[in-house]
Amino acid sequence: MQRTYDKTADLAGPGIGTYEEVDRVLPNDYHSLLTPKETQIALFVAKRYIEDGLCRELNLIPVQVPLIVDRKSGVNDYLDRDGSRTPVSFHISNDYGKNPIDAEVVQAATKWKRMALRQFGLEPGAGLLTDMKAVRKDYFLDHDHSAYVDQWDWERAMVAEDRNLEFLTDVVKRIWKVLKGAENHVQALYPQLKDPRYPNLPDELTFLHAEEILERYPDLPRKQRETEILQDYPAIFIYGIGWTLADGYPHEMRAADYDDWVTPTVSGDGRPMHGLNGDILVWNYVTQRRHELSSMGIRVNKETLVKQLEITGQLDFLELPYHQAIMNDEIPLSIGGGIGQSRVYMWLLRKAHLGEVSVTVWPEILKEISANHNIFVLE
Repeated sequence: MQRTYDKTADLAGPGIGTYEEVDRVLPNDYHSLLTPKETQIALFVAKRYIEDGLCRELNLIPVQVPLIVDRKSGVNDYLDRDGSRTPVSFHISNDYGKNPIDAEVVQAATKWKRMALRQFGLEPGAGLLTDMKAVRKDYFLDHDHSAYVDQWDWERAMVAEDRNLEFLTDVVKRIWKVLKGAENHVQALYPQLKDPRYPNLPDELTFLHAEEILERYPDLPRKQRETEILQDYPAIFIYGIGWTLADGYPHEMRAADYDDWVTPTVSGDGRPMHGLNGDILVWNYVTQRRHELSSMGIRVNKETLVKQLEITGQLDFLELPYHQAIMNDEIPLSIGGGIGQSRVYMWLLRKAHLGEVSVTVWPEILKEISANHNIFVLE
């Protein structure tokens, strides 16, 4: 009998879902290839290499980035379109309550970066790189999702003529070159990372549209489609995340006001598609699971912003300062994304758990399960 799946449950909300399942999926034969001290040395070597490489390949400058923003600015990232993941917020009474601020902890710097391009006077072809820290309180905490998030959030100004898949693809390839170089760099420092059980990243990514992956696996929900395609191509970039596909569902929910997922495009074999954004995913040989490294895209212009807000029923957002800046051509057209720092370290250093490369809070049940699998998180 053919099994049926609930695709709606797979559209948003990262993480495995139960700790019984976490216990089942964590590796049983795991042993860290690096000591905690070696891990810290290696990840900061990788960090410097990647930051220098991204600045060189994409013509970026490193800039400061906020940890908290004013709620009324509208620049915080809501991560998806259904409002299920809300930021940590707090009230600053300030001046004995006479000049208060309602603040939010950043969930991602996606919108702030585009505003910052204007602030720093960055012209098309130039951009910025941030060492972004965030809190995402609504995640289910497992081995590769935490409430603490660290990303290389980057943004680069562009011209209207570059709003196409060819330009996006070229940028993705440049980022991949940096990540591949970082792998070689840390392995030169610690040769034990060249373990035959864990093959290196391929030299090139495979580029596929979300619609093409759905055609291969029409009955599977998104995460399982990604798992299956990674068996054939262990490193992929998936175009077009957010547009409703042939089965009536988007590949994954995406917010309506930063990545452009509505613009018509054409597949490699000439078929109509949609979306100027996507994700880099790799197969994690340690955990034997799909592993997302980066999400990025060409950002909305004023026409596609309105279209996407219409689709999601959020036209009231147009009253916010960030959205007004787009509508009034006050901030540059841009391309940008986030590269998960701890996610990258986890992959490069052959780790089974984010807690081995970052320090944050974990529930006792997850720490106990991890220890039973010979995985010891930093505290």
